[in-house]
Amino acid sequence: MSKSTRWDSKDESKHLPIYKHKAKLVQAVKDSTFLVVTGETGSGKTTQLPKYLHQAGFCKDGKIGITQPRRVAAITVAQRVAQEMQCTLGREVGYQVRFDDCTSESTVVKYMTDGCLLREILADPVLTQYSVVILDEVHERSLNTDILLGLLKKMFSNPAKATKGRSVPLKVVVMSATLETDKLSAFLSDCPVFAIPGRTFPVTCTFGFAVGPKDIESAGYVKEVVKVALDVHTSEMAGDILVFLTGQSEIERACDMLYEKAESIDYRYDVEDQTVEGLLILPLYGSMPTDQQRQIFQPPPPGIRKCVVATNIAATSLTINGIKYIVDSGFVKQLNHNSRVGMDILEVVPISKSEAQQRAGRAGRTSAGKCFRIYTKEFWEKSMPEYTVPEIQRTSLTAVILTLKCLGVHDVIRFPYLDCPEERFILEALKQLYQFDAIDRRGRVTQLGELMVEFPLHPGLTRALLKAASLGCQDLLLPVAAMLSVENIFIRPGHPEKQKEADKQHRELAAKSGSMNDFATLLSVFQSCKSSDRPSAWCKDNWIHWRALKSAFSVETQLREILLRLQQKRDFPMETFDGNKSEVFRRCLCTGYFTNVARRSVGKVFCTMDGHGSMVHIHPSSSLFDQEAELNWIIFHDVLVTSRVYIRTVCPIRYDWVKDLLPKLHEVDVYELSSVAREEVTDEEMIKWETKEAAKRQPEVSTVDAMKKLEKRNDETSVSDARARYLQRKQQRQQNKAL
Repeated sequence: MSKSTRWDSKDESKHLPIYKHKAKLVQAVKDSTFLVVTGETGSGKTTQLPKYLHQAGFCKDGKIGITQPRRVAAITVAQRVAQEMQCTLGREVGYQVRFDDCTSESTVVKYMTDGCLLREILADPVLTQYSVVILDEVHERSLNTDILLGLLKKMFSNPAKATKGRSVPLKVVVMSATLETDKLSAFLSDCPVFAIPGRTFPVTCTFGFAVGPKDIESAGYVKEVVKVALDVHTSEMAGDILVFLTGQSEIERACDMLYEKAESIDYRYDVEDQTVEGLLILPLYGSMPTDQQRQIFQPPPPGIRKCVVATNIAATSLTINGIKYIVDSGFVKQLNHNSRVGMDILEVVPISKSEAQQRAGRAGRTSAGKCFRIYTKEFWEKSMPEYTVPEIQRTSLTAVILTLKCLGVHDVIRFPYLDCPEERFILEALKQLYQFDAIDRRGRVTQLGELMVEFPLHPGLTRALLKAASLGCQDLLLPVAAMLSVENIFIRPGHPEKQKEADKQHRELAAKSGSMNDFATLLSVFQSCKSSDRPSAWCKDNWIHWRALKSAFSVETQLREILLRLQQKRDFPMETFDGNKSEVFRRCLCTGYFTNVARRSVGKVFCTMDGHGSMVHIHPSSSLFDQEAELNWIIFHDVLVTSRVYIRTVCPIRYDWVKDLLPKLHEVDVYELSSVAREEVTDEEMIKWETKEAAKRQPEVSTVDAMKKLEKRNDETSVSDARARYLQRKQQRQQNKAL
């Protein structure tokens, strides 16, 4: 039983495939600096290896740290291992994920997200607190795990540096569920590979008819998944079902549909297997509360079939016993860099063939199973890639490049990546860091950059928060940063009548904040709930997720602690500002979000000012939706791409507030930073750059004229005139067509 399964059996761990190899595995860790361990999901790698190393005495020289790409896996596995080791969670065995630290001074086996270990390296580059570091789920190729691999390889390339401040050398174990082991071994100086033979039963896979290559944009797969899951329930023999969907709202909608339809089943006539007398429907996604997750791993009551509706987290990160049937939607939610808008966007995309095989394998853990794919064979052949593209090759690298620079890695092109990202992604990250004043023109980290790296937030949000703190009004930004760091706080029920009720309540909350400003609404919701005598009841009345608000309160406390620590520094920036509270709030937001500025074009359409010139629409969930005619300049937090590009969490601003910031977007060309990326900036280059900058500071008449022209073009009267001329031309064209 790998990560979290039946909670009542003490001896079950002895039946896991890994158990037979216990002594050899412990010896292999002792003998090697790097060790690659491979084995099917469910072989016991994650729960058992740290236990074996603990029993073998590795903890006397430091902690055993195990990283996971996903927070749910880190928490659930730590719970499982604490139970197996018969200790209280948070004592000998603990976990740490972003904004949730369940460890103590006595913790010796620590599960954590890969991002948390990356942050620890910032404070302790040779990880002196650890005797063993285990990077788990490396096959998922998360961005932070890939960076950790490179940092550990780099650390050991200089033996003197690797052992500095350590009594014994660090041991590194890299665990993967797939067969990329040769590549991993070669990357880690041809280190040994330890393979744990799996124990899998045959799984019969069948293709469906509902999703073909033309249906990539369609969301119709949710209904089909529900239909197939119910068909399995009524026509297949006993055994639990695992359904794969892409995200929380989709999963909750599918669970509601399943529950509604399952209510009408007559178990005397409608079910093939008469021992099946009911269906227990359970959701599983990343931001679920811990107590709810536990239920998933417990066996269902006798005669009841369990149906777990999950994200990709159930494909490799967690193992659920008793699964005999898989219903695979063929889709996953993936963070991809969208060049159309120049931002990272969560998109629903087809899974890779290797992911599909991982999903199917879940049905063959304890007996022969079946996998029902709702997509066609043609979809498999034409729409699904062979392997998932590593995150490092498809997302923004801004935060990790800043981390690398703070660790003294300035040649970010020649850093040892397992798979190199495209150079343009690295240069784009450097450009963004330069725009946020986190690095200077030579690529050195500025004083501000050193403060920014301390926050586990998006760099723009960190920049806005630090601006607010320098003005002494951090109480306005801290709650907003916390609210933007948790799942969506607004409940959007599936039922149309309830949806109307929720929308009405949400509009009232926006009105209470006193301005058309989604950021201010988040602040107002945070403050109103926190000051309420019965916060959970307040959330229920206002259609707000109480669980998300509770998380936001905790996040805000932790961000406040980080900020207070940084404010003790003698050189923490301090400024003054005379404007009112609403203006200072929005000006601070402009400092962090000037890369996300848009100006109204025509009708309800806005044009982004970042050089991409994307045409965007305000999302219907925004309090500014349908108010577009009253807006000219806005900033936004994120983007949703469907057939249109929507912007969400929007705030109206004045051009004056961003006019000095916008030139920064075009001040440096991406490819001018190529030498910065390689740490090869010459003095000659710097002289050229400084001459160019000096010329800007003493503008010639033509430059002054150009600036005046730009300001005139951007002032509100000119914008209105241009819009009127456009509409006149459009009307004229339509009249000509009619003639």
